[in-house]
Amino acid sequence: MSLIGKEVSDFTVQAFADGKFREVSKADVVGKWAVFFFYPADFTFVCPTELEDLANKYEEFKAAGCEIYSVSCDSHFVHKAWHDASDTIKKIKYPMLADPTGRLARDFEVMIEADGMAERGSFIVNPEGRIVAYEVIAGNVGRNADELYRRVQASQFVAEHGDQVCPAKWQPGAETLKPSLDLVGLI
Repeated sequence: MSLIGKEVSDFTVQAFADGKFREVSKADVVGKWAVFFFYPADFTFVCPTELEDLANKYEEFKAAGCEIYSVSCDSHFVHKAWHDASDTIKKIKYPMLADPTGRLARDFEVMIEADGMAERGSFIVNPEGRIVAYEVIAGNVGRNADELYRRVQASQFVAEHGDQVCPAKWQPGAETLKPSLDLVGLI
């Protein structure tokens, strides 16, 4: 079953951001674009490469009106310990959400019950709090922040220009497609 169009359930979790603990809830998400970036666990091998990649692109996401929320089933205390211990993780300015009960991971359907951790899933959520794009990949394959950012831009474009669609490798300013009535059922 697809999660496209699914509304994110109400939630309130602890987060580590800007050197301190704070709560993040659905109310913080609604009204702007958001990326929920699930990863298996802190103090692992692939995860810091992905989180650093996002950290390096964070200002561009923010300039596009999109907040990033990284999420693992670790506690906010573990996020802080990882931040304090790792020069790579110290670069992160976006909120690191703590999901020790797996509630968010279950809502986004990425919880690995047997392991108590989340799959590697990236979800783009529109200002209405609905999932408009996502991917879930194997735990041993890292993701690309440039491609995720491109998908955010494309999602924002089609939300604003509902009569147009973005072809493969679309970039802002490039041509889009306007489906003809003959093709409407195919997209």
